[in-house]
Amino acid sequence: MPAVDLIRERLQTLDPLVLEIGDESHLHKGHAGNTGGGHYAVLVVSRHFEGASRLNRQKTVKSLLKDLFSDGIIHALGIRAAAPDEYFHTAD
Repeated sequence: MPAVDLIRERLQTLDPLVLEIGDESHLHKGHAGNTGGGHYAVLVVSRHFEGASRLNRQKTVKSLLKDLFSDGIIHALGIRAAAPDEYFHTAD
């Protein structure tokens, strides 16, 4: 299964209202220290993040994907995790 699909499957446990996953691996060809695995960026908007600190949101996402890191599927991951009111907030 492609890495993006694995990431999407794992993050479904957060019941995301928005879930975007970008494969940025092509931007990092020849990146020093990369012994394999891709570079990805995720945007997750979920009620699970309401009242959680930025650090705890990052930890939550990374914990759901931890074996993908240890198995060498993910080398780097950019995470934007937001609660719905933060993401959908519009100025009145």
